[in-house]
Amino acid sequence: MTELRVYLPIRDLQPQFAAWLSTPTRARGYPPLAGQHSLIIEVAPALSIHRIADLALKVAPDLEPGLLFTERQFGLLELHSDDMDEVESAGKAILDGISAKAGDQLAPAILYQDIIDDLSDQHAIILNRTRDASILVPGVSLLILEMAPALFACVAANEAERAAPGATINDVQMMGASGRIFMSGSRSDMEKAQAAIVKTLGAVKGRKS
Repeated sequence: MTELRVYLPIRDLQPQFAAWLSTPTRARGYPPLAGQHSLIIEVAPALSIHRIADLALKVAPDLEPGLLFTERQFGLLELHSDDMDEVESAGKAILDGISAKAGDQLAPAILYQDIIDDLSDQHAIILNRTRDASILVPGVSLLILEMAPALFACVAANEAERAAPGATINDVQMMGASGRIFMSGSRSDMEKAQAAIVKTLGAVKGRKS
């Protein structure tokens, strides 16, 4: 049996998030572009993600797979297209193929959230050593969120950027036990981004872990 852990359609990839998702450590296949639509799936056991990929690409062969990855326990797949109908067709084929519905996924939970104002220079320096996206500068407000399952950091980052396009994505961690987002900018932009994330994750239907 295949367990559906995350079923995550993302409409209209925002410029910064699309650029982050296109970097080599994530887009091991075809890099997505801003304005495209994405579907991200996580299943267990890990190798069952290959059946997921087969179901999707046979019904919608023009979809581009950006990420096909097996962790120790879970398998991840990201697909994208200019056409949302193609993404939805692939999603339906996946769900039908494993006898599941979108609501069978795990409901996201926010584990921690905070806004740190007037980021110190030493704090910015040490965070910049491990970030995967844009550089952090001292004096900004820093939004940090942690959530589970980890993949929900993707839709959280995309919707945060949509709500606050002037904000800067500094890091998105989408794999592991939990997902994390680091964004920076003005206090008002961080509040807009935080509210968008809370609203987006709160609207996802799913089961408790």
